[in-house]
Amino acid sequence: MSYKFGKTSQARLDTCHPILQELANEVIKHIDFTVVCGHRDEEGQNEAVANKASKVNFPNSKHNSLPSIAIDVAPYPIDWDDIKRFAFLVGIFKGVAIAKGYKIRLGSDWDSDGDITDQKFMDWPHIELVLED
Repeated sequence: MSYKFGKTSQARLDTCHPILQELANEVIKHIDFTVVCGHRDEEGQNEAVANKASKVNFPNSKHNSLPSIAIDVAPYPIDWDDIKRFAFLVGIFKGVAIAKGYKIRLGSDWDSDGDITDQKFMDWPHIELVLED
């Protein structure tokens, strides 16, 4: 089966770094998902913090750059409680990134301090590009 982005997902994806766009365009060939967020402006970031969807204030989120070096995705149709589907989706992202030689960091990898040590703050939709100097 072949999937493609809807207009809203594509518009959000268009705000992301070209490498994130490349990864997402490969992943959509294998699993249906929606782009929940790409770039987030100051108002959007403040709202995300207020809604406890982010712990990082503007302009420190990876979503705040333009193009965004972070993307939030969700398996389609969205069921926020179906963690197995989120894990499967981000696993495909991770595999595609490795195959293409890109480094990404998953929101499911960190705790409330941003460390990859335990799972206090699970941000399953979040994928960020790790850019090497």
